Amino acid sequence: MIIGKTESVCPVCLGRIPAKKVVGRDGFVYLEKSCPDHGEFSALIWEDTADSYLSWGSQDTPGKVLPAGAQLPERGCPYDCGLCQNHERDGCCVLLELTNRCNLRCPVCFASAGDAAPQDLTLEEIGRQYDLLMQRGGPFNIQLSGGEPTLRDDLPEIVALGREKGFSFFQLNTNGLRLGQEDGYAQHLAQAGVSTVFLQFDGLDDEIYQALRGTALYEKKCRAIAACEKANLPVVLVPTIVPGINDQALGQIIRFGLEHAPHVRGVHMQPVSYFGRCDLHTPPRHLTIPGVLRRIETQTQGKLKAADFGGGGAESPYCSFHASYLHREDGSWKALPRRRNACCCVKSSDAREAVSRQWSGRLSSGDADPDTASLDAFLAQIVRNTFTVSGMVFQDAYNLDLERLRRCYICEADSRYGMVPFCAYNLTDNSGRSLYRR
Repeated sequence: MIIGKTESVCPVCLGRIPAKKVVGRDGFVYLEKSCPDHGEFSALIWEDTADSYLSWGSQDTPGKVLPAGAQLPERGCPYDCGLCQNHERDGCCVLLELTNRCNLRCPVCFASAGDAAPQDLTLEEIGRQYDLLMQRGGPFNIQLSGGEPTLRDDLPEIVALGREKGFSFFQLNTNGLRLGQEDGYAQHLAQAGVSTVFLQFDGLDDEIYQALRGTALYEKKCRAIAACEKANLPVVLVPTIVPGINDQALGQIIRFGLEHAPHVRGVHMQPVSYFGRCDLHTPPRHLTIPGVLRRIETQTQGKLKAADFGGGGAESPYCSFHASYLHREDGSWKALPRRRNACCCVKSSDAREAVSRQWSGRLSSGDADPDTASLDAFLAQIVRNTFTVSGMVFQDAYNLDLERLRRCYICEADSRYGMVPFCAYNLTDNSGRSLYRR
C-alpha cells in the first residue's frame, strides 16, 4: 500500500529519482525507489503502523519561510543547497567546522575527520563566515565543530569574534578529551562565552566505545563532565545509536543524565546514518523514531513513555523527537505537557531562542518582565529543573526524503556554497563520494 510519494537519490550515483512510501508486509513503512542504472532500493523509515506514521506527521507546521539571500536553483534539490529558493526554512543552528584534525578516529565519523591533510580555518576565514551568516538571516545558534574543535587553542578568540559579530549562543561539539585532561580548560571556555557542551557520550560500557570510537573512553567522559560541572558549563549527552552495539543502553544513558542533572541538561540521541567514514554495513532496517522511543520506554521501565514525545515543528516532524521532564521536590520526574511544535516553530528567531534556553538552562532577557523579579526567579527555576530527551534522525543516501531536506533547520557553513543542510552536506554515495564536502 502506497501512503505517500516524494523524491530521493540513488545510493550508487546520487542521481535524483522518484520514491514512494509504502507499507511493507510487516506493517512498517518503507521508502522504496528505483534507479534506471542501479536497480531498486528499500529502506525502513518508520518502525510502526501507517496510521502511526501519518499521525506523527499531523504535527507538521504549514507555511514556507524563504531563507534570506536564497539563490535561484539550477539543478534543484539536493544539488543547489546554499540555500536555494526551494528551501522552506531559514535556519536555526549552523555548524562551523573549525578544523578537520581530530584526536580520535571514530569508525562512524560523518565528517571523515583526519582523513585529509590537516587544515584549520583561519580567524579571518571564520570572520567571513560569521559575516555571511548574518547576511543570510543571522544571528543563528552556532555549533563549534570539526574534526575536534578543542584541538584549536584559539577557541576563546573564535567565540569572542562571534559575539562581536552579533551571535549569542555557542555550542561546543566535542569528544571531551581535552575538557577532562586539562585543568581549568572548561572554566576558560565558560569564561570565553561557550554556552553549552554537546558531549559525545555513547554509553557506560567501554566495549561500546571500542566499537564506535576505537578506544576505551568512559572514564574520560566522566572526567569531562566533572570538569564542566566545576566550571558551571552545561552539558548535553549525545550518543550515536547503532543497532546491536548500544541501542540497548539508552535507559542507562538517560539514568546517568538524570543523576547528573541539572548540570547535565539532557540527552540528545542521533541514530547512526550511513555516510562519511561510517564503515558499518548498511543494515536492511534503519533505526527509526518509533524504534528509539520503544526502546526508551522499555529500558526506563515505563518512567519515560513513548507518548511523552512529539516531533519537531519547524523541521519536518519525521526528523526529530522531543520530550521534557520537570524535576519535582520528591526527587521524581514529571513529563511536561507535550506541545505542538515542541522542538521549534516556523519563526527562526523563536526556534533559536527555544534551543538556547533548552540546552543552556538559562533565560533570555525576553523571557519575562525584568521588573518582575519573582516571576524571573520562578521561570529560571523551571528552566533549570527541566531535563530534555530528544533526538535528530539524520538522512543518508538510502532513506533521504527531499521533502524533509527542504525543511532542514540545521546547516553547515561553507565558504563556497553558503548554508548547506546538514544531510545534504554530509551525503555520500556507496563509494564515499560527496556532493559538497571536500
